[in-house]
This record gives sequence, structure tokens and C-alpha cells, in this order.
Amino acid sequence: MPIKLLALDLDGTLLNSEGQITERNKLAIRNAEEKGVKVTIATGRRFRDARPVALAAGFNAPILTHNGALIKHAETLETFSVDLLEDAAVREILRVGYSYGGNALVSADPVGKGTLFYDNISDENVPLKRYVDWAKRLHGDEAEEAVHQVDSLESIVEPNDIIHISFSGGCDAMFDLQMLLEDELSDSVNILATIYPRLDFTLLDILPPHASKAAGLNKLAMAEKLSHEEIMVIGDNFNDLEMLEYAGTSVVMANADRSLLEREEFYTTLGNNEDGVAAAIEEFILAVN
Repeated sequence: MPIKLLALDLDGTLLNSEGQITERNKLAIRNAEEKGVKVTIATGRRFRDARPVALAAGFNAPILTHNGALIKHAETLETFSVDLLEDAAVREILRVGYSYGGNALVSADPVGKGTLFYDNISDENVPLKRYVDWAKRLHGDEAEEAVHQVDSLESIVEPNDIIHISFSGGCDAMFDLQMLLEDELSDSVNILATIYPRLDFTLLDILPPHASKAAGLNKLAMAEKLSHEEIMVIGDNFNDLEMLEYAGTSVVMANADRSLLEREEFYTTLGNNEDGVAAAIEEFILAVN
């Protein structure tokens, strides 16, 4: 069955180690679109952080951000779909995370470009400090609007405004925090981990209970009247797993975790520094559709 919808993870997948989309990947995306394929990204990044990439690439479909919790058109900011955390869940997430000693990032403003709030970052949480600095540099003149420090995160909670909350740190520490959050919060949230063992770094994204990349793709598929067999996805990490299991054609990058590479139902392409996305598009879309 011809592929009609293609969803690409960003970091570790479409983007190389320098955070760039190569010309070969861009050309492959354009060629797929010319064959009538809807192409989008499905990323754990916040909408504001993913938008510059989407604008540069010119995708012909709304983009899935916040691990599928927020789907918006990059150019117009028109919202296709959004799932928000319940206020009670937000307060419980912060309570549990703070009791563990975690540093939280709260993503708000689903209507606009999005604002990231934080209060304190511990001295030893160097990766999180680097991320906040990167986000500020990325948004230039909009840095204050994009990333904002507050005295207390509990004080900024507003009804129907929080998209997701994240914690990050070393792999062992974040594994323990994930177990604690799952035990305390049960099915009131969906917790997705993005793990980089070589960097000893894990990002925990806490989402509304029914939000995921797979759920977001299903919403797009229903709007386009497509079956999951007509969907192709490419990813590299554990927050991609649900959409990899959902799609008819599922491709993992050569740089993915071994447990994903060992899944027999998933195809493997080249790494993100070897134009793996383009190679997969050329094989499964351009040579077939």
C-alpha cells in the first residue's frame, strides 16, 4: 500500500549531530511531497523549539510537538489538536518531582508559540543549564518570552494552559524518578523517557494521559482518512516506540538503542550523520510510490 503520511523524529533522526538538516534529507522530503506524501515531524521538542526547523524545512502538514500533545501549523500557529494536563496532575507532578530533588521545566501557552518556565536549577544539573542556555540563544530577541524564570512554578499554574512538564538528569537518577512518578501518579499522566546512555542523560516528559506521538499521528490519519498501513515513521529513541509500533512502515536509525534495532518488525536505515532519513525515503517512498 503506498505511503501517504511520513512522520520524522528530529533529534538523532532528521537532524545530524550539528542540529542541521542536510541537503540530501531536504531533497528527499521535497521529492516525497511531490509524490503526494504528507510529511511532518513528530518530536519531543516544544513547539517553539521545533518551529524554526519546521519553517526551514517547509513541511506540508501540521507538526507534532511535545511528543504529540500539541499539533500546530508552523507558519500560521493554527492549532490542529492539543491535550493539556489537568491542574491537579500538574501540582502532583511538581510535588513528587520536588520531593525527589528534581528540577522541573513547565511548558505552557498552547495558543501561541509557547513559553517554558523554570524556577531553580541545581548546580550539578549541567545538562539542564546547557539546555536553557541553548533555548535562549535559539530564540534570540524572543528569549525572555520563550524561556522565563519564576520564583515558584506552582504560582504560574493556570487552568487549561500547561502542555507538559519535564525533568532531566543522569540515567540512573531519572530511572528512579520515573518509577516514583509512575507509582505516585498512576494513569493520570503519560511518562515518556528519552535516554542517551553514552551521555548519561535522560529526559522525562510528563504528558496528559492519552498524549503520545502515536496518538497524534492517529489524529492526523483520521483527518486525512488514512489507515496506519499508509503511514511511515522514522525515529531513534524510546519516546518514538509507540509511533513505531503504530505505523505500517517503521524505520529506526542506525544510531538508535540496541533494543530498538533488534525489533524484527522495524527496518533499520543509516545513522543521522549519514543521511539515514533520505536513504529510508528513497527506499520506501521514492522507489515504490
